[in-house]
This record gives sequence, structure tokens and C-alpha cells, in this order.
Amino acid sequence: MRLALFEPDIPQNAGALFRLAACLGIPVDVVEPCGFVLSDRRLRRAGLDYLDHLTLDRHADWPAFVAARAAGRLILLTTRGEVRYTDFRFAPDDILLVGRESTGAPDHVHKAAAARLRVPLVPGLRSLNVATAAAMVLGEALRQTGTMPEEDA
Repeated sequence: MRLALFEPDIPQNAGALFRLAACLGIPVDVVEPCGFVLSDRRLRRAGLDYLDHLTLDRHADWPAFVAARAAGRLILLTTRGEVRYTDFRFAPDDILLVGRESTGAPDHVHKAAAARLRVPLVPGLRSLNVATAAAMVLGEALRQTGTMPEEDA
């Protein structure tokens, strides 16, 4: 399982996602350009010392990510998703991709995805914070695949 961020533009969200991934032992791919300097102090503050435990791969752009991408299905989390994430069957080598906070993922990214998942919301509300949505879906994916990290006894 991997987490991928497409052109993130809010460092605090990226930092929260990096911390989440570090704590769950999930590698992260960042598809640049980012809307901030990746070493931004707000990113460091959001990730705290957990960033030292993160496996991070940076890609200059979408084509570079596609060329270097690990095996596995690309699963896009999007408000335009056809399938509720709780109705989807995850695989251990899936790559969960979140779009840019301000604009989501462009059509070419949607077309590249093997599946487009949504988090169901009450009518009239637009979306969750990208880090919150990713945490929910990643937790379900790890639960389904039996790959949730074990706690120390």
C-alpha cells in the first residue's frame, strides 16, 4: 500500500498526511509541483519528528510519477468518485491518490485511475479535508488487507 499526493498546495495537510503515513508504515509519493516549498517549516511543524520515519519519493511531475510508479492499482479519492470507499475491495499493493486541495485531480489523472472512490457526505456539503478523507480510506484499506501495523505489547 502507498499514499500519493498530486500537486499538494497546503503544507499543513501534506505534513499531516506524512505523519499519518509514517505512523502506519506507508510510503508516500509526492507528484510535484507543490504549492509550497517541500521543506517548508509549516510542513515540518505538522509532521513533527515523524518525518524522520517517512519513506518519501518525489516526482517532478505526473509523467515522472507514472514512469516510476510501483506496481498496483491507482485508486483516486475524489468527490466525483463512482464508488463509496466502504464498498470497495482494496489490495495490499494499491496506491491511494489524493488530488490537489484547491482543485482536486485533473481529468487525465481521473482517467489513469483504476477506481475513483468517494467518502459519502450528508447532502449539501462539498468535501472533507484531504488529510481526513485519506485517513479514513487508508484505515479501511489497511483493515481490509490485514496490513494495519501491530502495536507493541
